[in-house]
Amino acid sequence: MKVQLACKDEIPDLTKLIARSARNLCSKDYTGDQIEAALLGAWAVDTQLIDDQTYFVCVDNGSIIGCGGWSMRATLFGGDAFDKRNAKFLDSKTDKAKIRAFFVDPDHIGRDVGLSILRRCETEAQKAGFTAFELLATLTGARFYRRHDYKSEPQTSVRLDKDTTIMFVPMSKMVTLP
Repeated sequence: MKVQLACKDEIPDLTKLIARSARNLCSKDYTGDQIEAALLGAWAVDTQLIDDQTYFVCVDNGSIIGCGGWSMRATLFGGDAFDKRNAKFLDSKTDKAKIRAFFVDPDHIGRDVGLSILRRCETEAQKAGFTAFELLATLTGARFYRRHDYKSEPQTSVRLDKDTTIMFVPMSKMVTLP
């Protein structure tokens, strides 16, 4: 397993991975309609992360088995098609880096794929001067982040389209720089 920067020519594979991960792993926490609505924008590739070189893939035997990233921009979640985006740069002295768009192939759960990517993201964000992280976790992902010292806030509802809302868990983590 190797964690490396994602590149734009991997977008078709990332799109397939995100859909497979969401449909399989999130089905215990969300309805099929919620998952499909989320895949139209909230859970999708954000090319800004790839352009910023803050999005990573975990590769095993030539296949992408996980993805995730961090951001120095204000957007908390959502892919290119999601309309609630803000590309403003954050101030590492006062703002929290965003942990973004983590998805793992269901066949590779339990192999620390997500943790390998999370550690890489936290390390890179710390190198950029950030001492705190925040994210908007799926109900499914919140269990993973809690195991890795992220603190939960009350769940929040996000409208995906005129008929569909979805619950997320705002989470954050503080770190101490060496």
